[in-house]
Amino acid sequence: MYQKKYHIFFVGIGGIGMSGIAELLLNLGYKVSGSDLKLSPITDRLKKLGVNIFAGHSKENIKDIDVVVTSTAVPRENPEICTAKERGVPVIPRAQMLAELMRFKYGIAVAGAHGKTSTTSIVAAILNHGKLDPTVVIGGILKNSETNSLHGQGNFMVVEADESDGSFLKLFPTIAIVTNIDREHLDYYSGIDEIKKAFLDFINLVPFYGTAIICTDNKYINELLPNIKERYITYGTNKNADLYAKNITFKNDSGTFDLDLKGKNLGTITINLPGMHSILNAMAAIATGLELEIPFNTIKFALKKITGVKRRLELKGEINNIKIMDDYGHHPTEIITTIKVAKQSWPNRRLIIAFQPHRFTRTQALFNEFSTAFINSDYLIILPVYSAGETPIKGINSETLLDSIKKNGHNNAVYINSKKEAKTYLKEQLKENDLLITMGAGDVYKLGEELLLENEKLKINS
Repeated sequence: MYQKKYHIFFVGIGGIGMSGIAELLLNLGYKVSGSDLKLSPITDRLKKLGVNIFAGHSKENIKDIDVVVTSTAVPRENPEICTAKERGVPVIPRAQMLAELMRFKYGIAVAGAHGKTSTTSIVAAILNHGKLDPTVVIGGILKNSETNSLHGQGNFMVVEADESDGSFLKLFPTIAIVTNIDREHLDYYSGIDEIKKAFLDFINLVPFYGTAIICTDNKYINELLPNIKERYITYGTNKNADLYAKNITFKNDSGTFDLDLKGKNLGTITINLPGMHSILNAMAAIATGLELEIPFNTIKFALKKITGVKRRLELKGEINNIKIMDDYGHHPTEIITTIKVAKQSWPNRRLIIAFQPHRFTRTQALFNEFSTAFINSDYLIILPVYSAGETPIKGINSETLLDSIKKNGHNNAVYINSKKEAKTYLKEQLKENDLLITMGAGDVYKLGEELLLENEKLKINS
């Protein structure tokens, strides 16, 4: 964008993707304002930074605005969008604004059905330790900075690329990372073939001087290899990968592995994040660091210092030796992974999951997968579907999901009608040495936070 200091208005500014861009633009000197139906800690933070925040949407909010930024989550009939169009004010999607910001930097875009946020955070950490001082826009809150946006002075910009509506194809990264491909966002895509095509197009966006970094542990990515036109680097746990992890071991909430690059041993890595998925996320970031010629020892040091992202198997606190954690997982693959990691890391604890399904369309499209995803949890609480603004679908709700989960062999699963009732229920059911994980992309995290706040013998995780 030109250096003229535009007044930029965000419709749905409290969204995790929108707020990061808004904060970055504010730090760049632009005037920023926005609206959201629900005020939150995110909007509170933006307000403290100087962003004018409106509660609710109204045409009265569109005054002296140069451009309006929106997302596909906002309905077309939104009064602010309609008013902007009537007045000739440009209305652009979030991804287009992100693409404009990336034009000033060497862009590193992280895409994938799962692991985008965590991988983006690890890439950012490695670049920071490599003294490249990147600008970062991420779909989660970084624990070490309490923000989802960093305004760096270096030449690199690391962003999370959102495939949910195909808008990641508006980006033109120098380095394109794809962590995995899965059946997701089936409200937008017709099926896995269309999803694969979108990721292939994303990979082929990289210029001749750039590279794609892709995980060949994923079968769908392997199917794309013959059609990739640009240079690429593979990583994974198979010997054919360019960057190959072997001798993998886990201890509590960390993983250690030896790393080979095209047959040459680089050394041993330890990452203080649990699970095989964390090792794969780290490998994508390691490949990025090596591509940017960051010394391997610097990369090793960065990985030892990783603190992670909020809402990714995050320890919220403890009550009488009961661990309370929170996880953003809302897709069956993510749920299965989180349960596996929890069982691996804390094998002697009873695992209780409080799950809040996210979106009726996702619940419908992946109903059978959800029905078996929780089988290895010891106890399951299902909360009402978090609609995210969607209209309910007949026959698709938490009660029918519970019935299917029980039919598929889970004998300790219950439906509870609200977080308030679930809190009361958990107070009666939780025992010493239990592990409770609140899970979902909505507001289920509040359940664990309220349990901790109301308990007199609270020990907050620091």
